Amino acid sequence: MVIIRSPEEIKYIRDSCKIAANALKRVQENVSVGITTLELDKIAEDFIIKQGAKPAFKGYGTDDNKFKYSICVSINEEVVHGIPGKRRLREGDIISIDIGTNLRGYFGDTAATVPVGKVDSKVQKLLTVTKESLFKGIKKAKPGNRLGDISYAIQESVEKNNFSVVREYVGHGIGSNLHEDPQIPNYGIPHTGIMLEAGMVLAIEPMVNMGDYKTRICDNGWTVVTEDKSWSAHFEHTIVITKNGNEILTIPS
Repeated sequence: MVIIRSPEEIKYIRDSCKIAANALKRVQENVSVGITTLELDKIAEDFIIKQGAKPAFKGYGTDDNKFKYSICVSINEEVVHGIPGKRRLREGDIISIDIGTNLRGYFGDTAATVPVGKVDSKVQKLLTVTKESLFKGIKKAKPGNRLGDISYAIQESVEKNNFSVVREYVGHGIGSNLHEDPQIPNYGIPHTGIMLEAGMVLAIEPMVNMGDYKTRICDNGWTVVTEDKSWSAHFEHTIVITKNGNEILTIPS
């Protein structure tokens, strides 16, 4: 069931999203050659806790496989859900940083992929196209449109640039839970799906591969990688649909 949030609830979600956005900004500022992904995780966790929130990803999952860290860090061919560790970033890598926050029971979620030093032109194009596809999807998030309009806008933007959208993982509703209805695929048919209404809060997040869209999960039960080992990018914003369009909630200060 898709929940229409009250103005008071939207305020709480907005506050949580602001912390997530500023945490992401802080981590991005610290991405550099030689830093470990575990060090980036600590930067995010310390910042989130200092703001009075909790890292939403820490402890997420099933009883036998809970996520132990505060952020997801996915490098190169890793699509999403990469686990922080001792790996050091190298010149030419790309790193996707995904951050969720829980502030007084309301959630925020945001992600971005950034280069480590200089990357080649094809990789830079992947980052540019993925980010552009996010904003093209957001542009379709308004009352009177349907969910498929968001999905199609993302897919069209990506595929015309000869990249592929990941199909096994999707965007989602968000609010008093990290993941809520509706699921938001990054591919679809325009003018289909549920009607969008003011008060819906959505986390839109294209995941885009340089090669084929197929993925697999690593033995750790979390990290998703491309089957063909092509590199992947991921951008995400949490938005609320308003009477006249939408508001992006995960813009940093």
